[in-house]
Amino acid sequence: MNTPAIPTDSAAPPRSHEATGTLPPTPAEAIDAAVRELAERKDAWVAVHIEDRVTLLERLRKDAWAASAQLVADAVKVKGIRPGSSHEADEWSAGPYPLLRNLRLLQRSLAETRRYGAPRLPTRPWTRPDGQVVARVFPTDTWDKLLLRGYSAEVWMDHDVHLDTLADTQAIAYRDKEKRPHPGKVALVLQAGNVSSIGPMDALYKLFVEDQVVVLKTNPVNDYVGRFVERAFAALIDAGFLRVVYGGVEAGAQLSAHPLVDEIHITGSDRTHDAIVFGTGEEGRANKAAGVLKNTRRLTSELGNVTPVIVVPGPWSAKDVRRQATNIVSGLTNNAGFNCIAHRVIVQHADWALRQDLVDAVRARLVATPTRTAYYPGAAKRFAVYADAHAQLERYGDPAEGDLPWGLVPDVDPTDSSSPCFDTEAFCGLFAETALPAADPAAYLREAVRFVNEEVWGTLACVLIVHPDTLADAAMAHAVDDAIAALRYGTVVVNHFPGIAYALGSTPWGAAPGHTPTDIQSGRGVVHNTYLFSHPHKAVVRGPFRPLPKPPWWVGNAQALALGQQLAAFEAAPSFGRIARLAWTALKG
Repeated sequence: MNTPAIPTDSAAPPRSHEATGTLPPTPAEAIDAAVRELAERKDAWVAVHIEDRVTLLERLRKDAWAASAQLVADAVKVKGIRPGSSHEADEWSAGPYPLLRNLRLLQRSLAETRRYGAPRLPTRPWTRPDGQVVARVFPTDTWDKLLLRGYSAEVWMDHDVHLDTLADTQAIAYRDKEKRPHPGKVALVLQAGNVSSIGPMDALYKLFVEDQVVVLKTNPVNDYVGRFVERAFAALIDAGFLRVVYGGVEAGAQLSAHPLVDEIHITGSDRTHDAIVFGTGEEGRANKAAGVLKNTRRLTSELGNVTPVIVVPGPWSAKDVRRQATNIVSGLTNNAGFNCIAHRVIVQHADWALRQDLVDAVRARLVATPTRTAYYPGAAKRFAVYADAHAQLERYGDPAEGDLPWGLVPDVDPTDSSSPCFDTEAFCGLFAETALPAADPAAYLREAVRFVNEEVWGTLACVLIVHPDTLADAAMAHAVDDAIAALRYGTVVVNHFPGIAYALGSTPWGAAPGHTPTDIQSGRGVVHNTYLFSHPHKAVVRGPFRPLPKPPWWVGNAQALALGQQLAAFEAAPSFGRIARLAWTALKG
């Protein structure tokens, strides 16, 4: 496959801080027709043989790669990014790259399911001391070992999964389907407005993992993704298994209540979830209070998070402090702060000698990081909420028109129940820092787990930053393992931005299990999950404290754009030549 042309126009696009959609909404009668067409084809999709699905996924990967450059160009224009700048890297790394990887891994998993009955795990699974089954899912193959040395990922299963029957919990939709086919379903996927790969990947999950045809409704903030899907997934659309519709609240309401829609998946906010499930206004509030569901369809969701970064005290050098400040700031500034797993609360030990050094290094990194267009609607208002609540909010950068400064709220009282820093997702370029008193690092770690579990909103993802010498101490290694087990999050990432777990594809992506409609927090169910587990409990991703080369998502990586483009090209068609080019580019970053 040839590399698609990369836009070379260096002129800065017009800045806009309130993107409202560029494509006309789909008329109500056309939306109804789209759902009816899907309903007529839902059983035909179930009947598509798994070998034909493998072939189809290969076609989708080629077509998605061919359309990738235009997707990035559209995103760059809408988000106020200068083409060719390092910020364009975000659009490659969070758009084509994870989508192409998802397609590649799904293709392999279905091929293995056809041959073995379930996807093959890269290593033999094992059990933790409490009997919980764990499966290693990254590195998935030799390519991964070459690309991300030192990184690993596991899936911890629900406690009712047994080691000898783990394979029986994989690829459920494909088990005995030829003998006892299940009825087809129509799924509604409501696309998020911030990251271009979310909607397409959510649609793939419904289609290839849960065996449902899909109507994908775009978000007005990034409705250009719909045009990409129409090009990249044309094979699915032409066969009647996928439809794309455009519009805002009205289109979403029509689809959510459509009698032929069987299931719904949403990536968005808990407020949107509640509006669908309970209704709006006073009626919705009353229904939620009474636990009365207005919409009883199965609804899965990923609804954001106030992502905590738990800093474990250790023997950090001055260089370590600066390095981790870059790591922490990178998790905030990626995509201008408009990520559901952006770093939001830095949690530290109040008595750690380097606490203030780390805060000062974070400040220095924010000063050196250019501000970005606040393209997501309402960002300025959300920023103002924190400014009103905290006089100590610090602003960094020299924002141009349409930008917002980076914001840091230091030294927030962890007992301050009125602070929005712990219970409200900022969804802009702002985060907070707080500190917890404790007698020693192990006691601090236990208190930090209690704090983020009980006081910080959401259960999607959490970060632990741990020095390798800390892990070399047996007592602290045990404390860290206990912390990972006790954290009530769908994903726990050691030493890195949770965006890496989103992009891996082999890990499930979703909230901690157990939420109810009246306390939905970060949502229910999972997506991605290319090993097709039906009972995942949490994902655990580990990476090096001192990564070498510098990760492409870290601010200040001079090769970020080239790496993003090359990673996408690699996932479109892996080769040793592309591995070599990636390695050479990474070393220059």
